[in-house]
Parts: sequence; C-alpha cells; structure tokens
Amino acid sequence: MSVISHITLGTNDTRRAGRFYDEVLGALGFARLPKPPGKPPAYEKGGMPTLYLYPPEDGRPATWGNGTHIAFVAETRDAVRNFHDCALRLGGSCEGPPGLRPHYGENYYAAYVRDPDGNKLQAVCYAAAD
Repeated sequence: MSVISHITLGTNDTRRAGRFYDEVLGALGFARLPKPPGKPPAYEKGGMPTLYLYPPEDGRPATWGNGTHIAFVAETRDAVRNFHDCALRLGGSCEGPPGLRPHYGENYYAAYVRDPDGNKLQAVCYAAAD
C-alpha cells in the first residue's frame, strides 16, 4: 500500500491538461479514471497514488512550485523517451532531455519536462538498457 493517497496539480485549463496528461502519462502506463462530466481529470497506474488536475479553489491562477517536481517510474528507457516526446509535442517544455544521470545511480535514466501550466514532471527508469 502506498503511503501517499493522491497528488494534486493546479491547472488553468482542465481540457488542455487532460489532453496533455492522457498521452504523456499514458506513455508510462497510467490511465484516466472514469469521472462524472465536468469533473477534472484524474489518473492512476495500478492503484494509489492518484494524480488529480484541478483549478485552484481560491479562484486565483494555478502556479507551479519552484524546486518541486513529480517523478513517475517508467518500466523502460523507451517509455522515458516516449514520455518526453509526447510532452514536447503537446505543448510542454524540456527541462532535461532523456539520458543517463550517473550522479543519481548507474542505471538512472530520466527526462524532465514542464506541462503547459509549468508543473515540472520527470520520468525515470532504473532498469539497465532496453
């Protein structure tokens, strides 16, 4: 059982965020959860934690946290590359291209992106080369 129930990221456009995360997280094996019409998108991969995308409750614009990011486990290095490619094609920006990060570990293969709202995301594969 995960010690984290869920993660919520702010968005200023739930439709845009849904299109982005459907494909970007789909590259890592996540699926959008069925929700009633009008509810913001939510994603899971094999149970908790769930990722939710919500506009801020206070009505102010969503902003990203400087120095924060969410890292998602990828099963293969190819999945990391696909995650990165999807993110850039769908309006995200590169914060670090796919590649080895030997300062984190011998097989630490990762990519970093920002979603269209500026939230920083990472995909990381710990397995040896594909």
